[in-house]
Amino acid sequence: MSTVDVKTITLNEVLFQDDLIIDVRSPAEFAEYHIPNAVNIPLFSNEERAKIGTVYKQKSQAEAIELGVSLYGPKLPILYQKVKSLKQKKGESRIVIYCWRGGMRSKTVAGTLGLVGIDCFQLVGGIRSFRKLTQDRLDAESKRERKYIVIAGHTGTRKTEILERLQGEGFPVLDLEGLAAHRGSIFGHIGLTPNSQKQFEYNLTKRLEELKDADTLIIEAESKRIGHIIIPEFILAGKENGIRIELDYPFWSRVEHIYKTYKPEKNEEAINEAITKMNKFLSYELKQELDKLIEEKEYRIVFARLLEYYYDPRYSHSSHTYQSDAIHLSFESIDEAVEKLKMMILRYL
Repeated sequence: MSTVDVKTITLNEVLFQDDLIIDVRSPAEFAEYHIPNAVNIPLFSNEERAKIGTVYKQKSQAEAIELGVSLYGPKLPILYQKVKSLKQKKGESRIVIYCWRGGMRSKTVAGTLGLVGIDCFQLVGGIRSFRKLTQDRLDAESKRERKYIVIAGHTGTRKTEILERLQGEGFPVLDLEGLAAHRGSIFGHIGLTPNSQKQFEYNLTKRLEELKDADTLIIEAESKRIGHIIIPEFILAGKENGIRIELDYPFWSRVEHIYKTYKPEKNEEAINEAITKMNKFLSYELKQELDKLIEEKEYRIVFARLLEYYYDPRYSHSSHTYQSDAIHLSFESIDEAVEKLKMMILRYL
């Protein structure tokens, strides 16, 4: 068998739970987005892939291929052992190899493994075919009519925590921040590893599929972006036209929640960097005060000042853009908020 005699498989034929799916792209490509349950056995490291790309652009395709072959050759024994070990654990499962678009990387690996007796399939279209499937599902969802219940409230009102509780009790919650792995504010990435746009959209389609029988979705009142993630237009439209429930939580309780969430004792440097990025939006007097408070490590007061002079005014301004009035819900504890919300929501489901 030569390396060109490679069997192929389409995405519709892949058994995502049963097949041994191997992603041969670089670790960075894999981290950004990959097929569920795939195992990353990279043909090239991040640095090697970048070097090959540079040679391709600055010199020629032929020289880039030569460099790729020279880098790939010494890795064959390790690649073989890794795939052999995985196959032994998976038993009789088929092996599906993919790269970016079903091109040279996956074909090379599948063909080489075939030569040494490991039967493989190359995924037609690579990860791009999986990406297209996600986009098609989002397009279909955008044409579906659903009602939305929108949970709103100032920064620190524990909206995400409340939504998680509701989801755990079986309510049709679409936790956008959870799907993005980002809390939404300029501090939102701290302590988390945010997802890429592609990974977010896959997570979104997966959750929407789980909620396929729900005529109403419960979401948080997000802006157009969560960090670097762009929210689909159909969700934003649902938010604008949805039933809005405004959570009212005591100011100092909000401060304490923010303090416990971001843990200044562990994340002081990241918090200070985020505040620095906000400087252009803050008055000179406030910046001076914050600098002094940070120096004294008075982070509860720091968060209080940011709520009072930055987040709360911005929220008040944005809340005036809604077409309808909100239903207000005041609470002192999470348990109280969840029980009150459940009673409200059940009127509309």
